[in-house]
Amino acid sequence: MYTVLRRYADRAVLDAVAARQADVEALLRAVPGFISYQALRAGAGGVTITTCTDQAGTTESSRIAADWVRQNVSAATGTPPEITEGEVFIHF
Repeated sequence: MYTVLRRYADRAVLDAVAARQADVEALLRAVPGFISYQALRAGAGGVTITTCTDQAGTTESSRIAADWVRQNVSAATGTPPEITEGEVFIHF
């Protein structure tokens, strides 16, 4: 399994995801190997977490997420997310 975390400095993206949750869910569920998606608010920003069966899935989810943000969130909302991606080595 692979997981990608996207850390956002502000909540604009997270608020947009919450408002369009069904659309985001449909996009991500279509990613080959998709397992799960979570979003959490923390401080002034937050994190989204996507887990897929392999790195190709997390790469595709990041591409889809970036496209969705460009199309649905004002360009004035700040900087791109900090991305951390890697192989899951403990899961229970």
